[in-house]
This record gives sequence, structure tokens and C-alpha cells, in this order.
Amino acid sequence: MAKEKMGPEPEFAALVGIDWADRKHVWCLQAAGSTTSETGELEHKVEAVEAWVAELCRRFGHRPIAVAVEQVKGALVFLLNKYECLHIFPVPSTMTAKMREALYPSGAKDDPRDADLLLYILARHRDKLHRLSPDDEATRRVQNLVEERRKLTAERVAQGNRLISYLKVYFPQMVEWFEKLDIPLVCDFLERWPTLEELQKVSGEDLRRFFREHHCHRGLMERRILAIGGAIPAGGDRAVIEAKSTVVKVIVQLMRSLLEGIAELDRKIEEVAVEHPDFFIFASLPGAGAVMAPRLLAAFGSQRDRYNCADELQTYSGIAPVTESSGKRKWVHFRWACPKFLRQSFHEWAGHSIAQSTWARAYYQQQRRRGSDHHAAVRALAFKWIRIVFRCWQDRVAYDESRYLAALARRGSPLGKLVDAGMGSL
Repeated sequence: MAKEKMGPEPEFAALVGIDWADRKHVWCLQAAGSTTSETGELEHKVEAVEAWVAELCRRFGHRPIAVAVEQVKGALVFLLNKYECLHIFPVPSTMTAKMREALYPSGAKDDPRDADLLLYILARHRDKLHRLSPDDEATRRVQNLVEERRKLTAERVAQGNRLISYLKVYFPQMVEWFEKLDIPLVCDFLERWPTLEELQKVSGEDLRRFFREHHCHRGLMERRILAIGGAIPAGGDRAVIEAKSTVVKVIVQLMRSLLEGIAELDRKIEEVAVEHPDFFIFASLPGAGAVMAPRLLAAFGSQRDRYNCADELQTYSGIAPVTESSGKRKWVHFRWACPKFLRQSFHEWAGHSIAQSTWARAYYQQQRRRGSDHHAAVRALAFKWIRIVFRCWQDRVAYDESRYLAALARRGSPLGKLVDAGMGSL
């Protein structure tokens, strides 16, 4: 995160110390002008953190709040730094350890005590700390919009899975006739004909009219109509069919609302992203497109001095693996403690880039031949992409595939030789 370099310190409405952990956080709060403090626990979940911050902001009228946390680039800081009223003060672990040793000679570590210790440091020694500056408003708008879209998309997937499970009980043909069920066509279809019995009462001409209104391909339309006519009911208890079909109509209504909400967020994201001065960088990336380019913009942010090098972003995002060793044993494994949405953004985009970038496809194929499974190969590709995009972001230049391929050839890179051999042909 970027360190605050200018501007007077605001008058804080409250001071908060948070002892970070993988599963829960312990916080200690002191309101301005008060001599007493409050403590509590907070689950390490996006929803829990956001609800807690929202309540905190409401309580103190959205006035500035100082937050001390013994973490500089972790998942918690990533969540907190989106809020304009929160001013984050990372406390070096060495400072906390020395202060703990001085104030608590027993040396025992205790989460509530550590949260109180962070609050003490924030209140008494704030001049020794560096405040993190949040991203600018234009970037925060993109960050919040893409994260809300992610939540609605996750809910759409959940409702889609629920819909499939219900249909398999009494109307399994729907899963065969439609490759995807979370689309407006299927929502309209099930809203009109939630059971096979009702569907088979409809004339072929009415079905053709319905499919034409939804721009269905003629050949596919005729195959579906033929299949509908020859379908055999799954049978079962009429009471079960009645209950399941009623719930399916409710799920369809929810699905329609989610699809409309996602479409509205897409419009807003496009609107704010294209106005961002850095958007051209991420729009130039192969496979980024309308969805991934804003997510990558949100991932990098607007503060150029947030990361000292690309390695920090590779580790912080969870793309870099973890290497552990004990004695003569050494092993590498997936990194779990990281901002999941950030890791997901880089992973998904790297997967999309394989079909759009010559060298990315060659590199992916190379990783697969070495024995990596699909996701491991995509993570390796994302690791390499982050270093490239980091340089574009730092230099404020768009990505140029031909320029990168020329650089590979100039350095005599083995990857460049793979591309020349045609392994990256699309």
C-alpha cells in the first residue's frame, strides 16, 4: 500500500486496533474523548468485515477513523482500504513484539491483549507510524462495483445449481435441452411452462414463436421442439411435482432479478472504467475484455508506490506458490491466505489470455507437457503475466504483444523459440 506523503492528519472520531488472524480478528476500539475501550471479535469473512465497517461508519457519522493493524499487504488491509473514512496505520511486527516485551514481561501472546497493544501504539506513538493512502475515488468506484458484481454472480451460480437440482427430480429433460439454465431464455421458458405436462400441451407453432422471439437458431429450435414432443414424463409423486415446480418458478424470478442486476452493474462498470486514466492499460491485455479489464484495474489500483516490485503483488495476490522445507524435505503448495477475489481475477484472466496471446498459449502448453494440471498451468501463466502487466502499469503504457515477442527473441528466450516453432499458434 502507498504511504501517506502529504496533508495534515484529520481529527479522528475513533481509534481501533485489530489483531489479524486467518479465521477471526480481535478488535479494540476507543472513541475520541473517551478513556474506556471496547473489544470484540470479527470473523475473517468479506461479509462480516463489511458489515462491521458499515456499522462503524454509521456510528461515527462517516468521520475519519484510525485503524492500526499488524499487517501491510494482507487480505484484511485489502478489505479495509476500500473505505474512505478508514485511515490504515500498519504497525511493524517488530514494534509490536518489543512493546509486548516491555509492557508484558511474561512474553505470553494473547489476541485481546495484542489488539489493545495496537490501540495503545496508535494512540501514543502514531507519529512513528506511516498512514496508508487509499486509492483515488475513481479507482474505488471500480473496485466496489466489480466486487458487488462478483457477489451477484456467485449468487446466480448458486441459484442455478439449485434450479438444476430441483429440475432433475421432476423435469430432467430441461438439463438436456438447454446447455445453460441461468439465461433469460430459460427463465421465460420455465415461467410459462414449469412442468413437462404443461409444456406438451403447447402447439409446435407457439413454441416456434417463443424460440424466434428469443433469437434461437432454427436448427436448434426444431431439435428442441422434436424432443419436447417425444419426451416421457419422469413420473413420481404429484405432490412432489407440485411443490418442486412452485419453487422452480420462485427461483426463476430470483434468477431474472440477478441477471438484470448483473447487467445493470455491467453498464455502471463500463461507464466508470472507461473514464479511468489507467483503463487503457488493462483494456490492451489479451483476453481481458469488458469483464476482466475493470477487475484487473481494481486489482492494481491507482497507487504506483503500493508495491516495491512485481514479486510483492505475485505473493500478495496468492498467485505465487508457498515453498516449505523441513530437514531434507522440500515441497511447494497452493497459497491459501490471500484476497480470494484478487487471486481469482488473475487466474481467470490468465485462462482467457491463452486463446488470445501466442506466447501465453505456448507457455501454457509447455507447463502441461511438464506434468502440471490445467489450473496449476494457468497459475504459472498468471505469475508470468503479473510481472509483464506490472511494468506496463508502472510505465503507464499499453501492452504490445509484438513488442514482447520481439523482446523474447532478442534475449534468446526458450519461450520465444517455442513460439517460433509454432507451439503458440491459435
